[in-house]
Amino acid sequence: MDTAPPPFFNRGPAPLVRLTFFGVLAIFLMVLDARFRYAEPLRQALVMVAYPLQQAALAPVRTVETMADYFSSKAQLQKENDALRARALQSAKDLMTMEALTGENAQLRRLTDARQRLPRSSTLAEIQYAGRDVFSRKVIVDKGESDGLQAGLAVIDDIGVVGQVTRVHATLAEVTLVTNKDHAIPVQVARNGLRAVAFGTGDGATLDLRYMAANADVQNGDMLVTSGIDGTYPPGLPVARVSRIERDAAYAFAKITCMPAAGTDRHRQVLVLSPDPSQVPPPAATADTPSKTGKPRRARPRKDG
Repeated sequence: MDTAPPPFFNRGPAPLVRLTFFGVLAIFLMVLDARFRYAEPLRQALVMVAYPLQQAALAPVRTVETMADYFSSKAQLQKENDALRARALQSAKDLMTMEALTGENAQLRRLTDARQRLPRSSTLAEIQYAGRDVFSRKVIVDKGESDGLQAGLAVIDDIGVVGQVTRVHATLAEVTLVTNKDHAIPVQVARNGLRAVAFGTGDGATLDLRYMAANADVQNGDMLVTSGIDGTYPPGLPVARVSRIERDAAYAFAKITCMPAAGTDRHRQVLVLSPDPSQVPPPAATADTPSKTGKPRRARPRKDG
């Protein structure tokens, strides 16, 4: 009787033999591939087949990394933009401060040069703020009675006349600008010496040359300077320049508009001129001076002994 197992249950070589055979075969193939690179086409084909699968497997990881990089980059860029914006604002502020200081230094140098050319001594003052009355053209300076200021002193800048001190406090003084309404200043035309009086209009930008005959020798562009006859302003200081002349035969006087020469609304530093020591005071009342009632005053006889 045949006791051999059917072919289906035939186990073949022993497992150890098969392991040894396939191990030796693998080593042999690796040696051949290392020396002759015979498996390179097969390897390239396997890489091409596995590449789509590899990319599909890495897609979720790359998506997460891309999103993380996007939000990280956005936050970093926002932070950098905020820092750059703050730096730009600070730079703009520093630039404006530097420009303001440069302009102020230039103005101070011009005032120093003007002070050296003046025949009188002067006090450097700085405008603190404008007057409370919006309808008047007045400013407040940081010098007052303690600095030797008094009412009636002339105020100028490096270009020309700014105004006149009208009120003095201990440490402050009020300056009425030449553009103040009805502020009058004696002037003369620099071209021909014609004397006149310039009045402020109150608009802060113009002056009027009033009571000038229609045929007066005044032309557009004429420079008006102080005449010096009032004893307040030294003669020859620029006051205004004629900008418009209207002559009408129906009126006896011409309408002459002038632009102030000085920077009445531009600069903060001004010069307050000291009184003129050589100015002769006005004469005292005499016997022929009329009294308040309109009758002339008579000198009282002096009693002897």
